[in-house]
Amino acid sequence: MKALIIVDMLNDFVLPTGALYCGPTIDPIVAPIKMRLLAAQADPDNTLIIFLGDAHDEDDKEFDRFPKHAVRGTEGAEVVSELAVDVGAFILEKTRYSGFYGTDLGGLLRLYGVDEEVTVVGCCTSICVMDTVGGLANRDYKVVVPAAEVADFDADAHAAALKRMEVLYGAKIV
Repeated sequence: MKALIIVDMLNDFVLPTGALYCGPTIDPIVAPIKMRLLAAQADPDNTLIIFLGDAHDEDDKEFDRFPKHAVRGTEGAEVVSELAVDVGAFILEKTRYSGFYGTDLGGLLRLYGVDEEVTVVGCCTSICVMDTVGGLANRDYKVVVPAAEVADFDADAHAAALKRMEVLYGAKIV
C-alpha cells in the first residue's frame, strides 16, 4: 500500500484572500496535486489518501511567529474546494509543523499497511512539508516529494528544504 499525504492545502494558505497566503508560488501546484489526487482516488485499494491541515486554537502560540491562520472550525482551515474529497480520504487536523505531532498519522499508516512509498505534496515546503517528511524518514518510510507540487513563501527556503529532504532524509525529489 502506498500513501499520498497532502499538506496544508487550506483556504488560508492557497487563496489570495487567505490569512497566510503562500503567494504566487502556490497557484501552479494546485492542478498537479488535483491530478495526483484523482489518480489516487482511482486506485483506493493501493493508495491511502491523507490530508493534513492546520487547525489552531484561537490563541495558539504559533501566532506569535505567524499571522493568525487556519483556526479550527473556520473557513480558512478548510481544504480548498479544488481538492475537496467526499469519500476515500482521511483529514487529520494538526497544531504543529509535523503531521505526526499530536495526530494519529503514524497509526493510520500502520493500520492501512503502508509499506511502499509515501508521496508528500502541499505547502509550505520549508515548514510543514519538510517536518512531516522528516517524521516519515525517522519511521523508515520511502518518501517521494514532487518538486512541482510543493510551494513556499520563500524561494531560498524552498530550495534549501528540497535539498535537506533529499540529502538528510533520503527523500526522492522528482
